[in-house]
Amino acid sequence: MRPTGFIPPLCTPLTPDGAVDTGSLRRLVEHVLAGDASALFALGTCGEAVFLTDEQRRTVVRTTVEAAAGRVPVLAGVIDTTTPRVRERAREAAALGADALVATAPFYTDTHPAETADHFRRIHAETGLPLLAYDIPSRVHTKLPPAVLLELAEDRTLAGLKDSSGDLDTLRHLLAALRHRGLDRHFAVLTGSELTVDAALLIGADGVVAGLGNVDPAAYTRLHAHARAGRWPEAVAEQNRLVTLHTLIHAGAPTDMSGTAAAVGGFKAALHLLGVIDHPTTAAPLRPLPEEAVREVEELLKGGGLL
Repeated sequence: MRPTGFIPPLCTPLTPDGAVDTGSLRRLVEHVLAGDASALFALGTCGEAVFLTDEQRRTVVRTTVEAAAGRVPVLAGVIDTTTPRVRERAREAAALGADALVATAPFYTDTHPAETADHFRRIHAETGLPLLAYDIPSRVHTKLPPAVLLELAEDRTLAGLKDSSGDLDTLRHLLAALRHRGLDRHFAVLTGSELTVDAALLIGADGVVAGLGNVDPAAYTRLHAHARAGRWPEAVAEQNRLVTLHTLIHAGAPTDMSGTAAAVGGFKAALHLLGVIDHPTTAAPLRPLPEEAVREVEELLKGGGLL
């Protein structure tokens, strides 16, 4: 499996009392598939994975796999603090039918690059499913070293990378090294930097994992198609439209809530306004988006031609 194209990191719809809303999750799957998503990524950052109980995580993976019904692959996030805990999440996801796994470096504790490499090898050995590394230093406080990624691509521990580091320089060096070693044929690089997708695709990234794609999946599919066809003015125009729409993640004021609450709340408010999910509830302790922020999200949807 070499994932490419647009892959949405699915939000996890919740009921007002905090339970996983499986009906809304199924509608969200249909919504992004209608926008030609090439795969589904459950339990990422937008999926509020770290806020969910183990049983809720299992419910999300089970429901996503059932809703996908084999139409596209399902990537399951197995994000947890330490190797034994991630291996447990990996076994569960595999048993529930996930097609591939996505894991970060260990966090809370610090790890040496050799220990990080061993972490990924142990996860891969647990199930044998394709494994993607998730590079998100803003959350786990560890930047995955390119040397480690190249080593794990070489020995086929990793099938790819979701790069949410925002470090375009390092990403470019990694892509060049993968091509030089002939590893790009089996190692996929997906950008999670939503405001520079066009640039990442220009320098050789294979696809995009964008939280805003929950809201406007067809736009990211178009952006990827323009890039693959070399229609760069069209790709840039689509990216610029998405940059404006992306400001919905800032509708919640930083004086009132965390950036995570504002971003996930913005996506969920938009999905609720679009009629995709029943409730815009975010996981505790994230604060809900206030009414004036929801109105701002609504105006952005109208301006973006979605309402």
